Amino acid sequence: MKRKWSLLIIAALISGCAGNRKIGRAPASLKEAFKNDFLIGTALSAGQIGERDAGARVLVPQQFNAITPENVMKCEAIHPQWNRYDYKLADEYVNYGSRRQMFIVGHTLIWHSQLPGFVHRIKSPDSLRLFMQQHIHTIASRYAGRVNSWDVVNEALNEDGTLRRSVFFEKLGPSYIAEAFKLAAEAAPGTLLYYNDYNIEQPAKRRGAIELIRKIQASGARIDGVGIQGHWHLGQVPFRDLEQSIADFSALGIKVAITELDINVLPRPKNMSGAEVSQKFASDPEMNPYPNGLPAALEEQLAKDYEQLFKILVKYKQQISRVTFWGVHDGQSWLNNWPIPGRTNYPLLFDRQGRPKPAYYRVLAVGEK
Repeated sequence: MKRKWSLLIIAALISGCAGNRKIGRAPASLKEAFKNDFLIGTALSAGQIGERDAGARVLVPQQFNAITPENVMKCEAIHPQWNRYDYKLADEYVNYGSRRQMFIVGHTLIWHSQLPGFVHRIKSPDSLRLFMQQHIHTIASRYAGRVNSWDVVNEALNEDGTLRRSVFFEKLGPSYIAEAFKLAAEAAPGTLLYYNDYNIEQPAKRRGAIELIRKIQASGARIDGVGIQGHWHLGQVPFRDLEQSIADFSALGIKVAITELDINVLPRPKNMSGAEVSQKFASDPEMNPYPNGLPAALEEQLAKDYEQLFKILVKYKQQISRVTFWGVHDGQSWLNNWPIPGRTNYPLLFDRQGRPKPAYYRVLAVGEK
């Protein structure tokens, strides 16, 4: 069945692309369509890294030339106890990308979320600083020369642009961010170093991100780029703010990446803010209106949103290093269970069977022009 499914996916791609390309040309892919513009990436789950997802086994090497791990390099997975590291899945991930000669992203070294319990029990600033030093040095040096880019610090800002009062901020103060970049540069000198966050295309948070990047640079630390996550909503993608953000960030002498792209098609709960993972809301049938498929009108809106987005990204291709989708296909998307569990979402370019959606062809057409 797995082999049959893989063959069906390939047939669907070839058939669909034939309708969008001249007869006789080789089937297109995202990575081919944008090969002169920027890298095209996807996030991989543990099952996909282990090649247990038949659809992803075909789609990932065919469509993408960059990968990011969803969870296997986050602190709770790779460093579960003070003196114990678990490299099994992270090694599998790096080996997966190396075998396919892909651009490999490490995600993430310092983040306030998905920390093992022992980090929250650390009492003194000196002990927390020692943890941070050992954590960054041990992991970044292990993969030096194999991981091409690290999200060094993830989501350190509030929506108003001020610094989040995380466990790192509370005990180490704001200087922990520049220190993390210095440590990463020492451990992996040839690796690109990025700051990554959601909603930093929004004016207030963008100002905070610009101030943060300038302080990192002023400290003497190296920062190579900024990741705009790109968790947006159907019909509400902030195109104008995104263009301004690309211009403002690149003016700092760094590259811009879209690092976690998806477009949520489902209703948002009231009082929901940004992409903070700690937000949880109760299940409600009214908040899951499309369990059996996305209506054609919304499918068309999704295609339009993606098409317009990629037109902007190609316009600024000199400033953009990479565009990474947060998932390979709809069935994998975190948006099926966040912020409400058990929903059916349709935020990506491939459906639950790994088949290309109308949005895929619209994006492909942008790259082929």
